[in-house]
Amino acid sequence: MSNDADSATDSSLLDHLVELRSRLMRAIAGVVLVLLGLLPFANRLYGQLAQPLLDKLPEGAHLIAVEVASPFFAPLKLALFIAVVTTMPWLLYQLWAFVAPGLYRREKRLAMPLLVSAVLLFYIGCAFAFFLVLPAVFGFLTSVTPEGVAMMTDIHAYLNFVLVIFLAFGLSFELPVALVILSLLGWVTPTQLREWRGYAIVGMFVLAAVITPPDVISQLMLAIPMYLLYEAGIVAARLLVSKPQDDRGGDEADRPRP
Repeated sequence: MSNDADSATDSSLLDHLVELRSRLMRAIAGVVLVLLGLLPFANRLYGQLAQPLLDKLPEGAHLIAVEVASPFFAPLKLALFIAVVTTMPWLLYQLWAFVAPGLYRREKRLAMPLLVSAVLLFYIGCAFAFFLVLPAVFGFLTSVTPEGVAMMTDIHAYLNFVLVIFLAFGLSFELPVALVILSLLGWVTPTQLREWRGYAIVGMFVLAAVITPPDVISQLMLAIPMYLLYEAGIVAARLLVSKPQDDRGGDEADRPRP
């Protein structure tokens, strides 16, 4: 009897590993396909990404390539980043398809809206950074350039700087989702989040000062949206946590995977 149980456990584990490998291969294939489609337009995409800085530079100024291979690797790196961000719904779907069979009904109902919200908020954060934050940042940086100094930024350094800004704002905009998840897990309560509001505001401004350039405008453009998202997270957590939970026994019967 014990041998049969061990054999069934080994078979189940092997099935999970095979499914995990299949999901990973599909996720990677999706990224590769999008990347291959973007490669012919990589230089054009980089030109559009550089436009917020070029608009602030004096007429005739341009970016430079310090390293020999930078003109090749910088657009390629940007294309890979865009491919990953573009296929994020596909990547999350593969993750969802793998873990969904082992979730309770209530967990399934909550997980999908949270995943969709997380993707949308990340996209909104990146768009906010590109259309509002970067022009303000580069306007400040070009205005404080010393007299007689030509601002000629390396294309790889510029790309790294912009990608950090994108990730900082994209991840910061995930704050409501993070608060809801913490509340659902029981680690915090909406009441505690309201009580900690003052500490959270201080932390937001400290974080904004660390991850943004040293100008007040860009710091405010990160700290203020984070505060508004913090308040939105409190409201969402209060609405979801206050809902009566389904009977656990009924959920157990609906769980197909032990």
